[in-house]
Amino acid sequence: MSEQNDEHEQQGSYDLAVEEARPKVKQPPLYRVVLINDDYTPMEFVVEILESIFGMERTRATQVMLEVHTKGKGVCGVYNFEIAETKVAQVMSVAKQHQHPLLCTMEES
Repeated sequence: MSEQNDEHEQQGSYDLAVEEARPKVKQPPLYRVVLINDDYTPMEFVVEILESIFGMERTRATQVMLEVHTKGKGVCGVYNFEIAETKVAQVMSVAKQHQHPLLCTMEES
């Protein structure tokens, strides 16, 4: 049996466990979509925006609207870049159509 082991070692084959290296996938950055308070856009319009564009229930939309009103800004949601950018564009477009100066921005989380 020792002859077989010597022969096996001479061929250079050893029993090694080889694990494939998996690439580390980094999560894409997320962005907060934020509404900025102004003194002209009606509160009800802001609630409607939050319901229609961000899919919020009325109670949650009212809470976010009040946060915008009292704190100067409020977070509508957190998304990847493309979705956040689209949401901002949608808000700005609807606000412009209704002649409201509502501002919407995005910030990296």
